[in-house]
Amino acid sequence: MGAALPLGEPAPLDGLLPASAAVGAAERAFGVYVHVPFCRVRCGYCDFNTYTASELRGARQVDYADHAIGEVRMSRRVLAASGVAERPAETVFFGGGTPTLLPSDDLVRMLDAVRGEFGLVPGAEVTTEANPDSVGPDDLARLADGGFTRVSFGMQSAVPHVLAALDRTHDPERIPLVVRWARDAGLDVSLDLIYGTPGESLDDWRRSVEAAVGERPDHLSAYAIIVEDGTKLARQIRRGELAEPSDDLEADMYELADDLLAGAGYEWYEVSNWAAAPGQRSRHNLAYWRGDDWWGVGPGAHSHVGGVRWWNARHPAAYAERVNAGHSPAVGREVLDATTRETERVLLGTRIREGLDIGSLSAGGRRAVAGLIADDLVDAKAALAGVLTLTRRGRLLADAVVRRLLED
Repeated sequence: MGAALPLGEPAPLDGLLPASAAVGAAERAFGVYVHVPFCRVRCGYCDFNTYTASELRGARQVDYADHAIGEVRMSRRVLAASGVAERPAETVFFGGGTPTLLPSDDLVRMLDAVRGEFGLVPGAEVTTEANPDSVGPDDLARLADGGFTRVSFGMQSAVPHVLAALDRTHDPERIPLVVRWARDAGLDVSLDLIYGTPGESLDDWRRSVEAAVGERPDHLSAYAIIVEDGTKLARQIRRGELAEPSDDLEADMYELADDLLAGAGYEWYEVSNWAAAPGQRSRHNLAYWRGDDWWGVGPGAHSHVGGVRWWNARHPAAYAERVNAGHSPAVGREVLDATTRETERVLLGTRIREGLDIGSLSAGGRRAVAGLIADDLVDAKAALAGVLTLTRRGRLLADAVVRRLLED
């Protein structure tokens, strides 16, 4: 289920990391991602590593928390044996799938395992994703009592025909309810939106953004739909049942969202993310964009420590078998070379508002800056201060900016 794992070398059964992973670890932030791979239905656009009940084949949802806790305990031993400095987790993020298909007590037990093995920094950010129809007020209160601080609801759209095209099952009228329940529990709230769905008009999109803003969430994400090979959506487009998303319309939708969000007091801090205040930015996702360390728990989860990236067995049954045998669930890994690490630093660093130190770019990258300013892709005032930050036009063409910065 989902995209194939990347190519790489086999990971050792004991999970031990090469010595290079330990270099400088004490200076890097550390976070934990927990992948919960269960969904009630498969959305037509999704190629994530997720499974409905009929696809589990030998794995049981009820056992999942124990398997994940087994990996959390293993992860501390592996990092210690690899010489990686022990650090408390600054962020914990439960994603999926739909984490809240599991009982709240299971999610809290997994968080307790992270806390018990690594500790959490004071004020740690602890997030779970949730579908609006997968939680009630008691669930959210239990999560907050158990140490969660934030919930990210998959709103996607406020328009019924757009939700139907996405195979989303919730009623748009439920969004105000779940936001209120989360607020009552003391949780910060993020709403996730998708734009460019086949059949979605600019007016439809305006309605969705305005509905989201009307709930006054702390954070909003807006992602252009991606047609992934092997998904139901890709097959529908190939058969001519749905129109392929329009790049021009998606650009108009992005600009509309940026205008509406800025007008409501939200500030972009990453190409697809806006926050009501700097303190409401997703610290976990910022850690990805800054190249920090994280351990990914669960089937198909990816991890990164000190330039070493690895990934777990994809199917929950294969994952459980490895954990129960006392083996690392990792099946492959790669050690990033200097060129790859620099490419990723530029690729990710250009996406965030804080930008890149122009002096840290290659000679070719520094030469490219003047042209990028002339093309209104890079903010001129920030560049004069030595920082490369994208304009809104640059955000729309971020991949092109990166290519120019990486040219010799």
